[in-house]
Amino acid sequence: MDNKAVKAILFDLDNTLIDTSGAGVVAIQKTSELLKTTLGFNDDTIHRICDKFKQKLHHESFDPAADRSIDDVRVSHWEESIQETVGSSSTPLLAAQCYYLWKSSRLEVLSLSPEICNLLKQLHSRYKLLLLTNGEAQTQREKVEAVMCERFFDAVVIGGEHAEQKPFLSIFTLCFNMLEVEAQDCVMVGDSLDTDIQGGFNAGVRATVWIRRAGRAVPDGSVKPDYTIPTVLDLPDVLAQLK
Repeated sequence: MDNKAVKAILFDLDNTLIDTSGAGVVAIQKTSELLKTTLGFNDDTIHRICDKFKQKLHHESFDPAADRSIDDVRVSHWEESIQETVGSSSTPLLAAQCYYLWKSSRLEVLSLSPEICNLLKQLHSRYKLLLLTNGEAQTQREKVEAVMCERFFDAVVIGGEHAEQKPFLSIFTLCFNMLEVEAQDCVMVGDSLDTDIQGGFNAGVRATVWIRRAGRAVPDGSVKPDYTIPTVLDLPDVLAQLK
């Protein structure tokens, strides 16, 4: 790395600026209560239904050109999870109730902490800021709106609205062009080694900063971040080293 000044910072959203994982836990808990009340099954059965939903969500493949919306797809996740666990022949109404409770509960919990709001305000007075998040367009736009974070950024780029997402070079090039900066002017900050850090490396940014949650290690063969911090609130210490 050279000593070129940093002009812009690209931020990931989920589990970097907002605690999406924690919000998901709360949403599953509330949906579990609904399932228990409605179906009367024991905790183990409810747990298995919710685990199936989380697995389907994790392996989800969504085609924005298809006739079904992301909401339709995720209602189906719940319907299939219930049917696969308890053998119910038809649960479309309950599945829809589960999905919309899960979705609304998660969005209600998501927020930018006051500390992170202050950090973004301070950084925006010195750098260009861009939010670069992977994911399905509607889902990610709903999160951005729920946490009211757009005001802190010069631009917001949602991976699902483009042909390629992180870690592909094309979406980083789009971000650089939007900010009118070069790759070496930028720092990439995120919690995913596979998308954020690998993507920043692929794009040739000035530095990559990995938000490492407790207990996580860098897997063998993985891209190595230039800097590792436990929380985005420690980012100013890294930026001070990059001057």
